[in-house]
Amino acid sequence: MATALALRSFYRARSSLRCLPVEFLWAPRRGHRLSPADDELYQRTHISLLQREGFQTMYIDSYNSRGFMINGNRVLGPCALLPHSLLQWNVISHLPAQDITEESFSLFWMLEPRIEIVVVGTGDRTERLQSQVLRAMRQRGIAVEVQDTPNACATFNFLCNEGRVTGAALIPPPGGTSLTSLGQATQ
Repeated sequence: MATALALRSFYRARSSLRCLPVEFLWAPRRGHRLSPADDELYQRTHISLLQREGFQTMYIDSYNSRGFMINGNRVLGPCALLPHSLLQWNVISHLPAQDITEESFSLFWMLEPRIEIVVVGTGDRTERLQSQVLRAMRQRGIAVEVQDTPNACATFNFLCNEGRVTGAALIPPPGGTSLTSLGQATQ
């Protein structure tokens, strides 16, 4: 009997040694599912957005000989696209190479944040711009890509999709050239 009593007291002492402090009793185990009360165990992450990206990116839906459809808005005649704005561009569409001057590009270098590249669509074929216009843009740190309007529209959409700060100066192609977007083709 003395042996049984000694074993019993030894067992009680050992079980008290195995008891974990109160703070560890409710710690999550491997199979434990977290509840809202368990948030105190983990640090929370706080994120502050200084500027939302992709606020309203410009996208050229379609074009024809009269103008462009941009973000669902119809624009007649030549237009200038800025990162978050759309403007009529005052150039003569049948003489683009002669009418595009340093002054007609001035709106692209006045903006903040600075535009990285301006895509110029010169109608149904690529036309060379005056060298002083290209030199003035290069001096201000703006790249110029001159293409025919169908390719300029595709390039502009691609660059905007990449998140680049892009502008476009577009002249509608004359004649029967047109692009219908997928969204309009299904309607």
